[in-house]
Amino acid sequence: MALELGLDTFGDVTRGADGQMLSHAQVIRNVIDEAVLADRVGVDFFGVGEHHRADFAVSAPEVVLAAIATRTTRIRLGSAVTVLSSDDPIRVFQRFATVDAASNGRAEVILGRGSFTESFPLFGFKLEDYETLFEDKLDLFAELVNSESVTWTLDLFAELVNSESVTWSGSTRPPLADQRVFPPIETGKLTTWIGVGGSPQSVVRAVRYDLPLMLAIIGGDPERFKPYVDLYHRAYAEIKRPVKPIGVHSPGYIAATDEQAREEIWCDYKQMRDRIGKVRGWPPMQRSEFDQEVDHGSLYVGSPETVAKKIARTARTLGLSRFDMKYSAGPLPHDKLMACIELYGTKVIPMVREMLG
Repeated sequence: MALELGLDTFGDVTRGADGQMLSHAQVIRNVIDEAVLADRVGVDFFGVGEHHRADFAVSAPEVVLAAIATRTTRIRLGSAVTVLSSDDPIRVFQRFATVDAASNGRAEVILGRGSFTESFPLFGFKLEDYETLFEDKLDLFAELVNSESVTWTLDLFAELVNSESVTWSGSTRPPLADQRVFPPIETGKLTTWIGVGGSPQSVVRAVRYDLPLMLAIIGGDPERFKPYVDLYHRAYAEIKRPVKPIGVHSPGYIAATDEQAREEIWCDYKQMRDRIGKVRGWPPMQRSEFDQEVDHGSLYVGSPETVAKKIARTARTLGLSRFDMKYSAGPLPHDKLMACIELYGTKVIPMVREMLG
């Protein structure tokens, strides 16, 4: 399939024109405006991440996506990612089915275990159950997605009798016996990706549930993920089923020139990276490390032509169906994010399509 080009944001709390940090409420309104612009300039997908911490404004991406749906017409809308481990799979499915209805079938969900763990104590889950929670809840979510194969008609009573129901049992919640979940997806199935940070077990899990793979590549040469792509293909060959799409999520930023892009994002990117790194035991980021990531790693920073060449190279190397650039970077202001989005849609996307033929 042709490469789709999307944008992701975590709703990073940004600086206003006066240099002061904006409120979470204003950041959410700005994210909605950013998505509207992305729709207008031809971006294929807009993803909103879920976090439960002070530096990110979005804790309920589905609500933000529903608001975006009312102001957009064509762009696909999804999460980046939804932390399924600390949520209820049925409620997640219902919320995205609602976004799908509001957007006339444009909803997607990317499910992940969560690289940030604030949601676990917030919702009463134990971190030692990290793997078990995700595995069990993904199993139920896959059942919900696969049950959505009924085409609904106006004969509501007949559909209630004949529509497929879900029977499931696991270890993290009470079992389901012949239960139906509403609202149903209007046509087809809810597009569901598995977000993977780079473990072979996660790649094989995506194949086991027959779901597309979204690789989060936030550092180092993207080519180092080629073995995971090869594993994904081999696993599908073993079960003799067609390979599902592969996508990549990576950070980036675009300005008129390479120098301008680097200088505009550097301080804010470092601030975000150091804040997260302090908790995770990383040393402060040096400018040389930043430049190395831009030149040879997974930071897609530069002029439209520079970024387009790098995206095209990654897409060819990994055989991608989707590339999503995380365009927000710590307190980097809204006006610069809007300029980046416009360049991505009007300059980068046409260049990538031309480079890939």
